[in-house]
Parts: sequence; C-alpha cells; structure tokens
Amino acid sequence: MSARKEVQVPAIEVTQSAGRTLYMFAIDGKVVPRFATVSRVRRPDGGGVEGYQRPEVLAHIDEIRTYVESEGPMIPNAVVVAFDDRVRFESALPFVKTTNYTRVGTLTIPLDSAKSDADKPGFIVDGQQRLAAIRDADVDQFPMCVTAFITGDVKQQTEQFILINSTKPLPKALIYELLPGTQAQLPSALQRRRFPAFLLDRLNRDEGSSLRGRIQTPTTPGGLIKDNSILRMLENSLSDGALYRFRSEDASDASIELMVRIVSDFWAAASQVFSSAWDLPPKKSRLMHGAGIVSLGFVMDAITSRLGPRAAPTRDEFLANLQPLKDVCHWTDGYWEFGPGVQRRWNELQNTTRDVQLLSNYLLAQYKQLVWR
Repeated sequence: MSARKEVQVPAIEVTQSAGRTLYMFAIDGKVVPRFATVSRVRRPDGGGVEGYQRPEVLAHIDEIRTYVESEGPMIPNAVVVAFDDRVRFESALPFVKTTNYTRVGTLTIPLDSAKSDADKPGFIVDGQQRLAAIRDADVDQFPMCVTAFITGDVKQQTEQFILINSTKPLPKALIYELLPGTQAQLPSALQRRRFPAFLLDRLNRDEGSSLRGRIQTPTTPGGLIKDNSILRMLENSLSDGALYRFRSEDASDASIELMVRIVSDFWAAASQVFSSAWDLPPKKSRLMHGAGIVSLGFVMDAITSRLGPRAAPTRDEFLANLQPLKDVCHWTDGYWEFGPGVQRRWNELQNTTRDVQLLSNYLLAQYKQLVWR
C-alpha cells in the first residue's frame, strides 16, 4: 500500500441534521496514521491555546497494546476522525437500497507519505491512545471502526473533541460490580480489582454471609457499607494478610469458599462484639464507615497471624479475639485516645489515608497489648 496515493473504503453516509453529515467505515488501524494526525494542545510563544488533543499516555497505550496482542481482542467503539474537503464520498445509488438519511458508497482518502503531519487530510478527534497502541502492536493488522466528518473548520473539530471527551464516565461502583463477570484482559488497575470485586459480590449475595445486602453497590443501593471500603479491606488482606495466606495460586473453588467464609465469620463476630454500632449509617457509626471497615480488616489479619499456620480462624475464635477491644473502641460516641495529646471525637475520623492509618495503628496496638501477649 506504500505506493498508493489514495485509499478507497466502503462507507455509509448518515445525515443527522442540515449540514451535519457523518461517514462510517472500517479500516486497518495501522493505516490510519498515514492519513490522519493528532492536533496536540500547545501554546506557541506563550499565546493562545492551539490544537485540542492531549499528549500520549504511554502507560495507557501499553495496556491497550498488550490487549490487542492477546487472544481474541475486540475494540467495538469507533475512533473519530475529522477530514478536510480533500476527502470525497461517492454514492452507490441507485444500485443499493438506502433510507432518507443514509447512503451507501465509497469514501476516497488521499495518501501521501511525503506530506508532513500538518498536511494530512485527517485529524484524530477521539481514539488517539487506541490508534497509538495498534500502531505499536505486534500484529499484522487490526481493523477499526471509524466515524468521520468532513470540515475545514478547526473550531468544529475542537467542538466535537470537547463534546466527546466531556461525557460523564461510567461510575466506578458500576464498573466494579461488572468486573466479576469479565474474563478478558483488562487495564492493570481494573485487573487488580477483579478478584476482590468477585469476593465482594459473593459476600454481598451469598445466603448466610454476615455482609449479605449490606454492601452498597448500584444494584444494592440500600447497603450501608460503601463498596470501595470493602474492596480496600479485601485488597489489603489479599496483598499480605489473612486472605493472602489462604488463597491458592489458581484461586481454586476451595480457596475461594474459605476466603469468603473467613471474611464473613470475622464480620459476624464484629457485629456481635460491637452490636450497638452495627447496621447504623456511617454518619452515626464509624464501624460502618470506611475508616472502621479498613482498619478492622487489619485486625482480622492480625488475629489470623496470631493463631498461626493452621486452619483458618472460626467465628468463635474471631469473637474471643475481638471481645477485649470492645471497651477501647468508640464507634458511635465519646473520644478515641490515640496517645498523649492525640484525642479525636468519634465522628471526627474521616476516610482519609492519615485517619485510617491512625485508627489502624491504634487498634493493632490495643490488640497486641490486650490479647497478643
């Protein structure tokens, strides 16, 4: 294709409104850089902003590239390209059936490797990272869907860029709830959360789970405990705590059942020891708050570690180990005594890294002093 001066692709022309026409087609993603470039944001000589695309995010591109090189990848969302008037559409009428807003035909796009990026007929409005990943991927080709429009007005290109990229993203809570049902390679941040999200789902839905229906998700809006608090507690334990000890390398069914049982039994014991603070809104109980959930998770790990390398702790063992902490915790009233000159009212604790660490250190110190002697 290097010697060709143009590429012709089957396309559908869609008229959305007066003067607003779109063209939809498919093409090898590795070819797109030959006719389309990126207009990156810049301020020449300290003047006004020119261009509209952001610089490439290398880590994100690398994750997409890895996915493209995996087995059976699929990227269904189209990239968006703005063409100038050198690109032309020729209708296939009257040979193809159409509607009053569509025409089928051929889109002709000029190719010229000698031209600079600024002279190319296309500008990438959306899909910069995907196309960069496909460009670098070790695959022969990767067809992509493209939605394009023809305009010589940079302001219109910028307008579409803003509209496309200002769309509200999916809520993280919804993404986390969807994770357990996925198997494909995902970006690393989501990949790390898939298994904790799976455990969360089991804890929130299993009959007999002490947390059943208590974790707030998009499909369980009445839950009192934020899903992100449970996820953080599970991630910490999976990293180097109780769940890490009992998780098999292949996350077998047996190890999953054991991990679900451990967490459920721990929180069943916690709900019994701290019964007056259980099942209250986080504003009325710091036990149900992110600070309490994450901090007590470290106590669960400490109890498991204290009981040594044997079978997982039972609910009664968790109960016996938590009982001494009852009188030194102030989940719903009073003051936490964190040390000389460090006193905090019960509801002053916030779900911040600093406060979670402060409470975690206090609970672990109390546990070691009162129980682990």
